[in-house]
Amino acid sequence: MTLLVRSFALFSLLLVGWPVAIMAQTSYTISGRVTDAATGEGIPFASIALKGLTNGATSDVDGHYVLRTKQLADSILVLSLGYQTRSFATASIANQTIDAQLVSAATKLQEVRVYAKGGDPAYRVLREAVRRRDQYNPAELSGYQYDSYTKIEGYINNFSKQRKKNRKPGPINRLLGKLPAITDENGLPAVPVFISETFSNFFSRNNPQKVKERVLKSQVTGVGVSDGGLISQLTGASFQQYNFYRNSVFLLQKDIPSPVGAQWETVYTFRLKDTVLVNEAVCYEIELTPKRPTDLAFTGTVWIDTLKMALAQVDVKVDKRANINFVDELHIEQSWETLESGVRFPVQTQVSIDTDQPAPRAPGALIRFFTTARNIVVNEPKDVGFYSPAIELADDYKVTDPTYWKSVRPDDLSPSEWRAMQVVDSVRNVPIIKVAGEIIKLGVLGYKPIDKLHIDVGPLLYSYANNDIEGNRFRLGLRTNTGFSKKWLLSGYLAYGTQDQTFKYGGTIEYILSRKPWTVIGARHTYDLERVGVSADNIGNNSIFAAYSRFGTIRRPYFQEENLVYFRRELGRGFTQTVAMRNRTFEPLFPFAFQPQIRDQDQSIRSNYRVTELISETRFAPDEIMLQNDNVRISAGAVRKPIFTLRYTLGIREALGGDFTYHQIAFNMKHSFRMGILGRSYYSLGAGIIPSTVPYPLLYTPLGNESIFYVGNAYNLMNYFEFIADRWATAQFEHNFGGLLFNRLPLLRQLKWREFVTAKVFVGSVSSANMAMIPATDSQGQTVEGFSSLNRTPYIEVGYGIDNIFKVLRVDAIHRLTYRDNVSRTGIPVTPFAIKVSGWLAF
Repeated sequence: MTLLVRSFALFSLLLVGWPVAIMAQTSYTISGRVTDAATGEGIPFASIALKGLTNGATSDVDGHYVLRTKQLADSILVLSLGYQTRSFATASIANQTIDAQLVSAATKLQEVRVYAKGGDPAYRVLREAVRRRDQYNPAELSGYQYDSYTKIEGYINNFSKQRKKNRKPGPINRLLGKLPAITDENGLPAVPVFISETFSNFFSRNNPQKVKERVLKSQVTGVGVSDGGLISQLTGASFQQYNFYRNSVFLLQKDIPSPVGAQWETVYTFRLKDTVLVNEAVCYEIELTPKRPTDLAFTGTVWIDTLKMALAQVDVKVDKRANINFVDELHIEQSWETLESGVRFPVQTQVSIDTDQPAPRAPGALIRFFTTARNIVVNEPKDVGFYSPAIELADDYKVTDPTYWKSVRPDDLSPSEWRAMQVVDSVRNVPIIKVAGEIIKLGVLGYKPIDKLHIDVGPLLYSYANNDIEGNRFRLGLRTNTGFSKKWLLSGYLAYGTQDQTFKYGGTIEYILSRKPWTVIGARHTYDLERVGVSADNIGNNSIFAAYSRFGTIRRPYFQEENLVYFRRELGRGFTQTVAMRNRTFEPLFPFAFQPQIRDQDQSIRSNYRVTELISETRFAPDEIMLQNDNVRISAGAVRKPIFTLRYTLGIREALGGDFTYHQIAFNMKHSFRMGILGRSYYSLGAGIIPSTVPYPLLYTPLGNESIFYVGNAYNLMNYFEFIADRWATAQFEHNFGGLLFNRLPLLRQLKWREFVTAKVFVGSVSSANMAMIPATDSQGQTVEGFSSLNRTPYIEVGYGIDNIFKVLRVDAIHRLTYRDNVSRTGIPVTPFAIKVSGWLAF
């Protein structure tokens, strides 16, 4: 029985049970009419409450009210929006009549006019609730903390439905029908595949905004789950924050407008349905629906306290008409309570996500989230340093017993929940399900674990490539896991090309000095084939593009031997500092040469070099949550605040054979923000300078893209190594409308396509000194391949397109606006317009 049903039952019992109560003790009845003192007209939906008590009533459409109580106060309070609150004395008699006349408040005249125009009185209530939301928003407190219990359940369902024309179920449905199952609320079988329970301490503070979760205990059981460490962090309170006092509720990577947020009147239509008792408080029951059914918005009911004009309960849904992938229905129920301090706080939240069937004969899935907050303490924030790291696991977080969970669960589990916890173990041990779980892990992680040796093989993405230099390239990579050591992380690879018949190799040793704060030291040695303009520095974390760059024709290839030592430490929430020293060589396989600097005694033209670099990188991501998976840290992303990166590189001449002294400073910022119903924008800005004279492979090269695939951080109509710069600035922008237009077109609505626009700009130049370093011919008289640079006109490309095609595909139409007739030094003509595709799995 839900909290709302229990509240209605209690309220009904109070109304129909008076004859029995009268026999037991004295009851009091106060009745009357609430009217406007100036006009004498009845005031509808006015609140009448006994002073100092929780009993109350609400006037009807004509202003009449009846208040019944077993305990009498010395007076009643009468209040209504647009009127001054008044108190009236009561008498110690069983039945009395109190007519209340209220005087209009001058400051409310405008609201009365809007009410008359808007029609439904719900708008007056919502307008006042929105006006007071900062007063009740937990995010506005100086700080708060609570004990959190979170339970998550995952089921496979809808596999036993009767098919048309009595056809037999498909092979997957027949298999699921043979697995252990429970009976869901609709009387149909459901196979539990995941259940987790997490108990943690959650802390938050304002100014500066910081959050921290300390996971005390966690138990995770599910298909494909071997180590619950990462899962325990993902299923805790940090990812179950649903604050309806924010402008939007962030769920499934979507910003869903809140019914009490800034867009409440733009997005929703409201209707005042009734006044009911919720947690001993008289509340307005208000129904809400999106003004446009296809908009990403809630449908449901909110209950607002008549005295405080604050949220008391929320019961809302998002159905399949909204543009959310894989979701048939999303349902949120949330209860708010008033603490002893007077602060309102959400104490219980339930979220259900019922997925749609990806194909007519395929099963569906049901995911349930249940969270509670207890022992809430407000306005006692901790020191800023306390909140780092944002998520941490207690040393004994896996050591639990049944009595512990019984003591921290808010309520005993229902029989079906007990049955699900027992059945999920049986399901995960079915041979074919175990195989499916291993395939899922391999696809997500890219590594195949060999448990007996405590090593992982992979990543499989890099195992094979084919290009004009190496021919068929085969690669074998290994890394240790926590079974080997919880301090040491060893990894390495060996690659071989059938055409160049050369072995390439690499190895890394990393040692975790501390987990609190995260501190590591490491060393790496590699020898491999590289290409100018496509390197780890400008590719970033795009592993798919890095693997693709090994295929096809590799222009301007070179061998590089690299030695790197580094130290990385988290200095505070969001601050990460890395200091490294790198020594690397450049051994070209194409005509290349450079003129040595004037101060060099040997002025002969050279074709290879060695550099020694001292690197300092500072990264600030205040909104980012870092997760720890075994010995590796993973970013869960940032939602509201930008990420800043500042990198300084110092080339040191004659240190470890370094040939040059030079400086490089580069800055980058990434951010995304919501633009209301118009969708979400993503942008990045960058700038840098190299105020030194060095060979062009050491200058900045914007990442081009000659593939048919769209790459987010690349200039998609720029060729590889088309331009270089020693002074540069970049801007990349994308805005996704989230189906704002297509959702309104009847023929396209069912496709759930989403429209977007993009724009990318690159500005840069090369100094005359760096231009002069490239001679016309090398020492053997061969023509040296030079480079191209921009003039005063920036490079610009813009695009538009559709994503969410079949829920996974994206198509970009891109126009190159400048340098359309440019032919790079490699002789590759440019493409002024192209259509590129990519795959994006998103909700």
